[in-house]
Amino acid sequence: MRLEVTRRSDLAVRVLHQLARAEGRTKGSALADAVATTPGFVAHVMTPLVRRRWVSSEPGPSGGYRLEVDLAEVSLLDVIEAVEGPTDTDRCVLADRTCDAAGTCALHVPWRRARAQLLDELAATAVGTVPA
Repeated sequence: MRLEVTRRSDLAVRVLHQLARAEGRTKGSALADAVATTPGFVAHVMTPLVRRRWVSSEPGPSGGYRLEVDLAEVSLLDVIEAVEGPTDTDRCVLADRTCDAAGTCALHVPWRRARAQLLDELAATAVGTVPA
């Protein structure tokens, strides 16, 4: 299983909340100050959010970032997968290999159920409902 949540996912959620409170466009440096990180780290996190079209980016002196989506429509799982990459559903929890019916480990069934519950919960939780 690959479900990795890093500081990048947390930062993405906090940046989305910050943009939801902003009027107009917000400079990357202002976002960095608001979420207590560096402008470079903000830029790194913004790329997948812009790619998903949740955020627009306009360069230049009057440019910046602007939220383009209602945070009630974006789940935590959406953000995690946008920032960290897709979750891998067929990897063994114990070994770096694909799990298949012929060679499952002792944890396969309970881990698969627990993972499904976790992903369901993350998918059902809108970014707009969590504290930033």
